[in-house]
Amino acid sequence: MRFRSLGSAVATFLLAALPLCAHALDQRFTDANGDMVADVPTDPKLVIDPPVLIFSYTPVEDPAMYAKVWDGFIKHLEKTTGKRVQFFPVQSNAAQLEAMRAGRLHVAGFNSGAVPLAVNCAGFVPFTLMASRDGQYGYEMEIITYPGSGVTRIEDIKGKKMAFTAQTSNSGYRAPSALLKQSYGLEAGKDYEPVFSGKHDNSVIGVANKDYPAAAIANEVMHRIIERGVVKKDQIITIYKSKTYPTTGYGHVYNLKPELAAKIREAFFTFPWGGSELQKEFASTTPPMQKFLPITYKDHWQSVRESDEAVGVKYDCKG
Repeated sequence: MRFRSLGSAVATFLLAALPLCAHALDQRFTDANGDMVADVPTDPKLVIDPPVLIFSYTPVEDPAMYAKVWDGFIKHLEKTTGKRVQFFPVQSNAAQLEAMRAGRLHVAGFNSGAVPLAVNCAGFVPFTLMASRDGQYGYEMEIITYPGSGVTRIEDIKGKKMAFTAQTSNSGYRAPSALLKQSYGLEAGKDYEPVFSGKHDNSVIGVANKDYPAAAIANEVMHRIIERGVVKKDQIITIYKSKTYPTTGYGHVYNLKPELAAKIREAFFTFPWGGSELQKEFASTTPPMQKFLPITYKDHWQSVRESDEAVGVKYDCKG
């Protein structure tokens, strides 16, 4: 199965998705039980049972590299569901969102900031995230700089470039934008020049290479990049660290056959982490990721929705 380049259509969708109804499901969905995610359609014709499940992971770093990281899980998902599973290496949040919205993506991990948009506009049903064995999870947004940048506190960003990742990112755009404006009176385009790197790793590397005097990033990504030796710890200075937010949310599209959706959930919660590539990849995070923890969108994404509301993020799901 091939996925076409989404190009300007996706850009139009995301731009259209920013200005209207906040945290309301698109009109094509229903939410009879009030859990804030789309219900399974009552019309059997709208329920799908695809012969091949398409799975994607949030594009925080090189997507091709993660095909190997997720290979063991994909084999486990195939065994549990009885379906063939194909890894879809997305290049952007926009491509991932539009693929699910258009019915070409069935199981996914969306970054924390993109989860509300995916829920409201694409029918995403998150049910788990990675956590430590004792149930700890999450990451912090950090604003970082490099030694000698002239930025030692947030006020020093005034008159300089500030790197963000993408407008759909909680830690890479929404939370820091709200912080700069509400707590420090710094407005984008007026008090500093916002630039978009596209991904968290690009922002971290850009700061380490002195391309950006400051950047807002998810520290879980920064920790993995440092662990791999892509950048050195002494190339980065943190000037702000936020409260903890939920990390990547994993789930399925709303209109899967209920029996298949149940098998997908089973695959996540029975995956053997010990010695897996997932364990190796996420062991360096703080806290270390060692299992999939059951969650609900309504409860676990409240802090992200509050950050969205603080900066006036609203969604119109008409593309």
